[in-house]
Amino acid sequence: MNRFSAALLAALMSCMPLAADTWPAWRGPDHNGISPARDLPARWDADTHLRWRLALPGPAPSTPAIWGERIFLTSADGEALLLMAVATDGTELWRIPAGDGNRDIRQGESNAAAPSPVTDGEHVWAFFGTGVLLCATADGSEIWRTDLQDRYGEFRMYWGMATSPLLKDGRLYLQLMHDNAQLLLALDAATGEEVWTHRRQTDARDENLHSYASLIPFAMDGETYLIAHGADYVTAHRIDGGEEVWRSGGLQDPGNYNSYLRFVATPVTAPGLIVVPSAKNGPVLGIDPEGARGDITHSGDQFHWKLSNSTTDVPSPLIHEGLVYILRENGVLLCLDAKTGELVYQESVYRRRHRASPVYADGKLYLTAMDGTVNVVKAGRDYAMLATNKFEEHTAASPAIADGVIYFRTEKALYAIGGETE
Repeated sequence: MNRFSAALLAALMSCMPLAADTWPAWRGPDHNGISPARDLPARWDADTHLRWRLALPGPAPSTPAIWGERIFLTSADGEALLLMAVATDGTELWRIPAGDGNRDIRQGESNAAAPSPVTDGEHVWAFFGTGVLLCATADGSEIWRTDLQDRYGEFRMYWGMATSPLLKDGRLYLQLMHDNAQLLLALDAATGEEVWTHRRQTDARDENLHSYASLIPFAMDGETYLIAHGADYVTAHRIDGGEEVWRSGGLQDPGNYNSYLRFVATPVTAPGLIVVPSAKNGPVLGIDPEGARGDITHSGDQFHWKLSNSTTDVPSPLIHEGLVYILRENGVLLCLDAKTGELVYQESVYRRRHRASPVYADGKLYLTAMDGTVNVVKAGRDYAMLATNKFEEHTAASPAIADGVIYFRTEKALYAIGGETE
């Protein structure tokens, strides 16, 4: 049995069942875009599957965070920014103003409400591209707020700060990568006070200093690490103090440096594997983290595989049951063998721009295009298109799934789609 198979088996044997009624952060309960929900529709219509539609004050590409009977989301309302809570019956519960300073980015593709909120069921934390970070109770009472631009320097990046906070064990973790800083930080979730900062080293330059990715956790050998992505490198850090454990380059052509290879997509992990995208048809790395230390860029033992091109640019990849799914921004879906990186299939699903990350549930992949079209593809080695659904509203947000309901956030509304209504 190789290291990859042994790690996967150990994880499956020790895995606790996921709670189907939560989607507490951008990529779900395990930070990987996977939901344990069952009996979800592939095809839906207003008469049989639409639970409700709630008009929103404005657009945002952020994903809702869901816990129990509450849905938390960020939104823009003209120049104003908001943290909102909605009940799972579609009733708005409260709004907390997060200040002004919103700006439209790329004709509605993004704005200052781009970071997704995170919740533990009792509290919710929301970060905005203006630098405002706030904590509130699930009932809408503000606990604290701070401005990370005031604390750590002005955000200088082309398309606005979009990284989403990571909540783990009472701390919030963020990466701030732009012209003025290459910083990882941990804050006390109860107070907003700094726990540690780590200044990440890089020889990247120009736009490559700008990262729109988010930190993700990775557990191995009883320890948890943070995976950071940006400025030409993917790096692993100790969660207690932020110290760097290993790093890999290999995301640039060494003979032809691309000064505009900013990273947007976030890596995804599975036991024994970290899949690292790059940008603009660049490489994809299948890293073996076992025993990794220092700079592993040229260490053949630390890679299951490498692709020289075909990366996703904005949607983050997904790993499920030994397969890696890469949804490219042009609607082409690649399915790879997770052990070897060999191409299982490549299909043109829907040739329109995609910004949302794919989500898996109930044997299905939900792929959301910016024009509001949601294509549902069968998961597995044999490609099959199951359904095409249209909201007819612009969207850049990734779906969220909780308690048997899929939530889609468009520029105009929040939709709840479930099994057949009574």
